[in-house]
Amino acid sequence: MSGRKIVMIEDSKAASAVLKEVLEAEGYIVLHAADGVSGLALARREKPDLILLDLLLPKLNGYEVCNALMRDNLTRHAPILIISTLNTPESVERARTCGARNFMKKPYNLEDLLREIKRLLPRP
Repeated sequence: MSGRKIVMIEDSKAASAVLKEVLEAEGYIVLHAADGVSGLALARREKPDLILLDLLLPKLNGYEVCNALMRDNLTRHAPILIISTLNTPESVERARTCGARNFMKKPYNLEDLLREIKRLLPRP
């Protein structure tokens, strides 16, 4: 069991429920927030090993959350993987500019996503 902590900031209940189940089956501890403001607070409080971030979020959008996480000493160490339907070259570029490690488009292939999560998570 790895027990690595992942914070998922995603407003779609269906998408987050499925992903949470899959990740927990892989041995990760998954914490979920449904909007940008509570996502930021959760990440600051829990200091996760990885953050999965949607771009289209209520209250604060994914770019704003990403920028805030990168500026915060409590969370800047955590790699951010953006998972979004906004798959334009501009949005991918903006995601990189705000500090995200990578970008995956929705709907994603679960195997690809798990592989990417394993790649981004630092070895304990």
